[in-house]
Amino acid sequence: MAAAIQNVTFTEDEMIVSLVDGRRIAVPLAWFPCLVDASREQLENWALLGDGEGIHWPELDEDISVTGLLRGEKAAG
Repeated sequence: MAAAIQNVTFTEDEMIVSLVDGRRIAVPLAWFPCLVDASREQLENWALLGDGEGIHWPELDEDISVTGLLRGEKAAG
């Protein structure tokens, strides 16, 4: 089974992504310039892409894939 996102939560400086298989990935918001400057309301307005292969923030026009998170990839910029 491919990794799939189940939920996304935030602390003051981290994004915590919960996967359906029980794993959790915590990454610094600073890795994603579009997210680090976003309001709490904007951060929490996310949607899953497909069957959980990514996260989309419509207000921010930002997409992050589970594959990229697992590889430790930071956003360009």
